[in-house]
Amino acid sequence: MKNRILTTVVGIALVIVWMVAMYTPFFAALLAFFCAVGVYEMMKAFEMKNIVLRVFYIIIAAIIPFYFEFRTKADIPLFPVITAIVLFSLVVMVLDFKNLKFEQVICSAFSAVFIPSALSCVVLFRDVYINFPDAYKNKSDGLFFLIFAFFCCWLSDIFALLVGMKFGKHKLAPVISPKKTVEGAIGGIVCCALFNVGLFFLFKYKFNLSEEITLPLILISSVLLSILSIFGDLSASTIKRHKGIKDFGNLLPGHGGVMDRFDSSVAVFPALYAIIITINAI
Repeated sequence: MKNRILTTVVGIALVIVWMVAMYTPFFAALLAFFCAVGVYEMMKAFEMKNIVLRVFYIIIAAIIPFYFEFRTKADIPLFPVITAIVLFSLVVMVLDFKNLKFEQVICSAFSAVFIPSALSCVVLFRDVYINFPDAYKNKSDGLFFLIFAFFCCWLSDIFALLVGMKFGKHKLAPVISPKKTVEGAIGGIVCCALFNVGLFFLFKYKFNLSEEITLPLILISSVLLSILSIFGDLSASTIKRHKGIKDFGNLLPGHGGVMDRFDSSVAVFPALYAIIITINAI
């Protein structure tokens, strides 16, 4: 527990520094590091042992955050890139067919593209006032969405644990994650929504939040994203159950690896950006 608390404190401090430096190269660089580690952990879970593909996928994972960072300056067509990744993966699989299974390759390739793309949505949150200038007028809108995204992931998890320990009686998914309870999940969703309401009013009256960001939108989004956060967590737990591992890694003492901490983020971040796009398309 001591290691878990210490890691949490250090992690919060790092996130604060990361947000302060959100308009510097450090923002994408730290994101690239965590994406690369997360993909490495997933490949380890999938028992990907081919060195060429492991290095290839880690490089892809590290590049994607920089693509999001500099996408307006480097308009690279994605379809040829994705095609090249798939074809290269298949070629290596054929050349090393004795040691590689198709499911290892496809799961690793998917992780190498999807995980960093999902986590890199934080760049899109930061730049929401650039991408949607008619709706969002201030840099504070981007900061709000960024903090809101993390709240939906982490507060749902924290309060689900606390409420579950105090009031939990009915198991949510006993085979996949025995410690999760229905009461804890409901408590996490409700408490997260309350904190997000507080965040909304703080930004509305202190940081000139744009009128497009409304209280009903935040409440509905908070509930939906908290539910997705739970399923993202359970999805990661399902993989660990199937692979017979407790954690994806040990980079974060007391928390496991990067994907143990950011498992729900890969579901919440792209879903939130999808909500933003949908709202602005109506």
